[in-house]
Amino acid sequence: MPLPRLRLAQLYEDLEVSMAQLCQDDSAVAASRARLETALASGGTIYGVNTGFGALARTRIAAEHQQLLQRNLLLSHAVGVGEPLPPAISRLMLRLKLHALGQGYSGVSLPTFRRLLDFDRRGRIPVVPSRGSVGASGDLAPLAHLCLPLIGQGAFWDETGTRCRPAAEVLAEEGWEPLELAAKDGLALINGTQFMSACGAYVLEKAQRLLDLYDLAAAMSLEALQGSIKPFDSRVMELRPYAGAIQVAAHIRFLLQESQILESHRHCGKVQDPYCLRCVPQVHGASRDALTWASTIVETELNSITDNPLVLSDGDILSAGHFHGQPLSIALDTAAMALATLACIAERRIYLLLEGHDGLPRLLMRQTGLNSGFMIPQYTAAALVSENKVLCHPACVDSIPTSLGQEDHVSMGSVAALKLLQVYDNVETVLAIELLTAAQALDYRHPLRPGRGVEAAHQRIRSHIPHREADYLFHEDLQPMFRLIRSDELLLASGLRDRHRPSHENP
Repeated sequence: MPLPRLRLAQLYEDLEVSMAQLCQDDSAVAASRARLETALASGGTIYGVNTGFGALARTRIAAEHQQLLQRNLLLSHAVGVGEPLPPAISRLMLRLKLHALGQGYSGVSLPTFRRLLDFDRRGRIPVVPSRGSVGASGDLAPLAHLCLPLIGQGAFWDETGTRCRPAAEVLAEEGWEPLELAAKDGLALINGTQFMSACGAYVLEKAQRLLDLYDLAAAMSLEALQGSIKPFDSRVMELRPYAGAIQVAAHIRFLLQESQILESHRHCGKVQDPYCLRCVPQVHGASRDALTWASTIVETELNSITDNPLVLSDGDILSAGHFHGQPLSIALDTAAMALATLACIAERRIYLLLEGHDGLPRLLMRQTGLNSGFMIPQYTAAALVSENKVLCHPACVDSIPTSLGQEDHVSMGSVAALKLLQVYDNVETVLAIELLTAAQALDYRHPLRPGRGVEAAHQRIRSHIPHREADYLFHEDLQPMFRLIRSDELLLASGLRDRHRPSHENP
């Protein structure tokens, strides 16, 4: 039975199915191994199996040294540095590596493959340093660290995911002997783009919720600032029919249905709102479209074979360049820019909410002077938005030769991946600040009620976080807001979670 196609929308469910299938049936792995051993017995030259690596590809390795070659490969390439990846991403790396090996084009030996499956089955997550890959010959250093525990080296996370334990100690606890890698095992383990892919999938899988929440935050700010619904009219959107913009406008119209605030100023003399309100469909929509494209690239990568050499089903063993991370590098840089743009426009809405427009108290507290109100959260948002501008410098246009010039163009996709992780964290924090600020501003519009979706989300926020009229430790409100953002609570309350098709009705 073929392994399931991994889809970002249900990535973790698909991986569970894949792992279950591989535990029951590893025949594709066995067949691939048999083809490799047949080719090796014929005496032909196979890169990385009976030759050295990279610039040493022309150095022939004798049969009696081919197993040591694979051990040396893991040891020599495990030169990762920096803070370790979060355990959730290392677990994703492990599963993506298993999914790729399980398709039967790498020639990995069954004992090695099954031990990796044991790691996953027992929840043993290797510790992987975050830096050291150039994103071209695969993610060599991170994947070497991922697989070091197979030979009793490296480390695992403990059950809490907070402390590192020596791999030898954990292997003894599980009753596992360190493995002696077979020919090509080390190469099959460290060739591939699973570091970049895991980081990209980790962010983009969460990004759909974040996109919807940014639309919700914009709708809350629009109501609090008594902004106009006219720019979101479906007739307007049809004249420039970008899919993302159409969807964003439909979300705003949906959230503002039955709004008393909207009705209270529908015929006021205000002609146009600032861009951060009026251009939400165009800006949020562009980010949506860019992230949709990036997601298609990452999905393709998750279901690809990025090993080298490839053990083909007809017995041919071919060296190629599927390990090169350029497709991912461009996609992950694009995703970072798309996410950063959301925070950039949100920070402008936060600033606008503090200015005291249309009856709102300046800085969103009544007794300012004695109290600074929501002044400093905007500083934090501004700092993160500025940091994102630096982080969005593209890694994909950089390259630096490695392996004595044999690997003379690299993607730096790993750098793009790490930047994307940081940008996502910053963008999530700016979202939390806008939601808190908009909720505070909406309190001052009472007794007028905002749109049905906005009101429901506002009530959910207030069930966890109170209105504030005096300075306090703002950090105390960020933590429950993060919990709301990372769950489905706000999207369920507002009605956005299950809203997949844009509405063409105007309130």
